[in-house]
Amino acid sequence: MSVLIVGSVALDSVATPYGKVDDALGGSATYFSLAARLFSPDVNVVAVIGDDFPEKHTQMLLGKGINLDGLMTSEGKTFRWAGKYSEDFGDPETLDTQLNVFETFAPVLPEHYCGSSFVFLGNIDPTLQRQVVKQVKSPMLVAADTMNFWIEGKLDELKALLSDIDMLLINALEVRMLSGNKSLLAGARDVLKMGPEILIVKRGESGVMVITEDDIFVLPAYPIEQVVDPTGAGDSFAGAFMGYLASRGKIDFVELKRAVVAGSIVASMNVEGFSVHKLAELTIDDIAARMKEFREITSFTVPEFDL
Repeated sequence: MSVLIVGSVALDSVATPYGKVDDALGGSATYFSLAARLFSPDVNVVAVIGDDFPEKHTQMLLGKGINLDGLMTSEGKTFRWAGKYSEDFGDPETLDTQLNVFETFAPVLPEHYCGSSFVFLGNIDPTLQRQVVKQVKSPMLVAADTMNFWIEGKLDELKALLSDIDMLLINALEVRMLSGNKSLLAGARDVLKMGPEILIVKRGESGVMVITEDDIFVLPAYPIEQVVDPTGAGDSFAGAFMGYLASRGKIDFVELKRAVVAGSIVASMNVEGFSVHKLAELTIDDIAARMKEFREITSFTVPEFDL
């Protein structure tokens, strides 16, 4: 089944304790689509780039089987972001943001995108996210990402979006901001009451949680010996998650748990290289091998015992 991502395609300049890259390929739609294509052969991108965007990046994405019919080219410069990570790889220090053509981005879906089964709304203005929802026809799942900027600046628009979507993917801090509740689980319950049926909570090194009205699943993070560049970890997680669900063609809690594992594995591999370099070279065999390791280190199979 088809997967649609609406988000950003950008050029990033990133510095970490392990090096630096300038004008490297980035953006939420880029990371998402490269992860989703590992599971789904039908990945559709809606984004905007400037006329300065390197052709080699476009050709790379096309070479991975990603559909770029919705990638618009506007006169001007491509969205650029520059950031620096400290030794603990927490939230990066933003050094520069140039929205450029992304500032006037108004997503319009090509007609053949409107029937996409799995729709992901990348981290953009919730007003634009709602415009996309109105353009899709009978999707199986509509999921969205957001951030503290929109929670603080466009809360009413964001709450209106929540009533239109099936799943929200945010981090633990954003759960607390959105709900006003210091308890993560209680706050998650409050967010579910706002509309989405599924909440995915990213917890960094602590892993990820899936929460619905009836079920909870908690998965630890795959242990990484050397994080090189965390940029795009959340978007690569989301892409693999949605791509996996699309490959299964159904949504139940068992498949949601499996999708979370797939997303966590791909995100763990993405952070081992700068930009999309590692992600672009991944194969399904690479993922299967790490998944086998992950299963071995997270399984709890000892016989029952008394305390």
